[in-house]
Amino acid sequence: MKNAILAAEDERFYQHGGIDTLGMIRAAVMNLTSGGKKQGASTITQQVARNFFLSSEKTYTRKLYEVLLSFKIEHNLTKDQILELYVNQIYLGQRAYGFSAASQIYFGKPLKDLSAAEAAMLAGLPKAPSAFNPVVNPKRAKLRQQYVLRRMREMGAIDDKQHEAAVKQALVVKRETNDYSVHAEYVAEMARQLAAERYPEEVYSRGLRVFTTITKADQQAAYASLRRGVFDYDRRHGYRGAEAYVDMKDVSSDQDETLDELLADISGNEDLSPAIVLEAQAKQVKAYRKGGDLITLSGDGLKFATRMLDEKAPPNKRIRRGALIRVQKDDKGNWQIVQMPEVESAFVSVDPQTGSIRALVGGFDFNRNKYNHVSQAWRQPGSSFKPFIYSAALEKGFTPTSVIQDEPIAFPASVTGSQAWEPKNYDGKYEGPMKLRTALAKSKNMVSIRILQAIGTHYAQDYATRFGFDADKHPAYLTMALGAGAVTPWQMVSAYAIFANGGYRIQPYIVQDIRDEKDQVLAQAQPTPAGNEELRAIDPRNAYLMDSLLRDVTLYGTAARASNILKRKDLAGKTGTTNEHVDAWFCGYQHTLAGCAWIGFDQPKNLGNGETGGASALPIWIGYMQKALKDVPESFPPVPEGLVAKEGFSTGKGPVKEYFYKENVPAEVPEEQPGDVETKAVD
Repeated sequence: MKNAILAAEDERFYQHGGIDTLGMIRAAVMNLTSGGKKQGASTITQQVARNFFLSSEKTYTRKLYEVLLSFKIEHNLTKDQILELYVNQIYLGQRAYGFSAASQIYFGKPLKDLSAAEAAMLAGLPKAPSAFNPVVNPKRAKLRQQYVLRRMREMGAIDDKQHEAAVKQALVVKRETNDYSVHAEYVAEMARQLAAERYPEEVYSRGLRVFTTITKADQQAAYASLRRGVFDYDRRHGYRGAEAYVDMKDVSSDQDETLDELLADISGNEDLSPAIVLEAQAKQVKAYRKGGDLITLSGDGLKFATRMLDEKAPPNKRIRRGALIRVQKDDKGNWQIVQMPEVESAFVSVDPQTGSIRALVGGFDFNRNKYNHVSQAWRQPGSSFKPFIYSAALEKGFTPTSVIQDEPIAFPASVTGSQAWEPKNYDGKYEGPMKLRTALAKSKNMVSIRILQAIGTHYAQDYATRFGFDADKHPAYLTMALGAGAVTPWQMVSAYAIFANGGYRIQPYIVQDIRDEKDQVLAQAQPTPAGNEELRAIDPRNAYLMDSLLRDVTLYGTAARASNILKRKDLAGKTGTTNEHVDAWFCGYQHTLAGCAWIGFDQPKNLGNGETGGASALPIWIGYMQKALKDVPESFPPVPEGLVAKEGFSTGKGPVKEYFYKENVPAEVPEEQPGDVETKAVD
């Protein structure tokens, strides 16, 4: 390893006094006679001076300090001591500081067990840990390794036979060092915060291990579905142009090392890989992708960005040489241009029986934005809050067959206390007298407002606290009927879990237990499962009727796509779209699993016309449930005591049973107009 480092970085280390005059002259000559990449002449001592005491800025002042410090270091330390500092402290990528750590991270073995080929690979890293990283850029790393091996042979550190064997040796690099096997960064941060809160003095020194409740399959499904949903939304709204531009003056070829250095600090992953454009024409783009691949995009791969390939495109957005773009492979394995989405999203799922979190994705990309939208983002829920108003109405004597007027309504300033208010239905259509069941399926704003007006805003505000909502975030005004308060996705999934489990308010939790370095359990979750009457939040009859109403939303209403795609009838939930399309929601469940999806901008603004909960958020929920419910049989809740069945017309397809509180059975059940509920609505 020592010989490999000297061959790669400073062959005359034991001869010079900190500054290699001969090396500097040689590098200067090469830089003057070659049009290629500029060569440096920093010795190991200079690198120690820079890494310990200076920044990496390229100025004459910094270089002068580096030279003076090198002389000082050489005067105070022996050569071996200087090399020891270098070997143990130099950054080598993949969070590895020092060659011993790099040996474990890249090859999974101690330094003493490395072969010449492996040592040469590591010795090539200090020059540019990102450019020569064998995990992310194996092609470039191999070229650098061959250079180091050649220099080792020229130095006499290895002979021709050893050199030949080292060049032929196939290296096995630990590729999982680059990425976690599951994208659960927001979960990991929540776990870290909980551990730090409980053990503030020992969290980083005791070797604590935190076990979460999420499952790998659920988390993968949630992450993939959220990313797909955000990409689909982004594609619907067009390509915004090049992400940035890089200086190409030092790039002399399509495989120049400078390209890797330019891409080094730009984060990316498998579905959003950064690339630098080398050539751009109307029908073909040639680019260098982070990782060392030279790719060509054409045909369908350019469709999304066609407008920005035109010469008339804005100069600061046009795709041209030096433009930074994002690429991903399509379903056929061909490269296509995409872009970093500006919109944010969140998804969380919970076991409604125990409260254990099954999956949690707090945003589109943790590396871009560490703000956890599941637990921290307070947003308006829109129509996804209506079920809690309807639940309150059932306790006030309303029934699924109660008829309410769906017609325009206006409130003067004397009533609202501020300014006149003329709410409207989302689609601008009004259908007259309508059953409560139909009104929720179609998400009729006028009906929700009249229901809230009838039961009283203060009653509804107080009733909502049963589901875990904060009264102060839901002022007792009629706008509460349209979800004008503030909630988090964590609150929403917890609230919908109450409908899913028969009326019990479980407490969601994400950490199962915390253990010490000896695997001794220090702290463990002690959840109280649904079924314990101490957790009773709403009447079981209320939960049953609300489940029935919310199932109609997924069968005939604004979320009918859910039952059509998932091919099951035991799904329930509600879409939500706030005023001006600022937030889009879908919260729903199957009795074994509840989930909530949200999409919107961090700085609230219009998502775009047609970007409703059913169009933007529901697909994320469906994508997750397709995987999570794959082998789960359909199930429906038993009818609780205290409900009385009566024949009615609730679907427009014939008589079915409608249930009522035994103390509130109507004399007659009004007949639904044919096709009334089946009319597809958009929320």
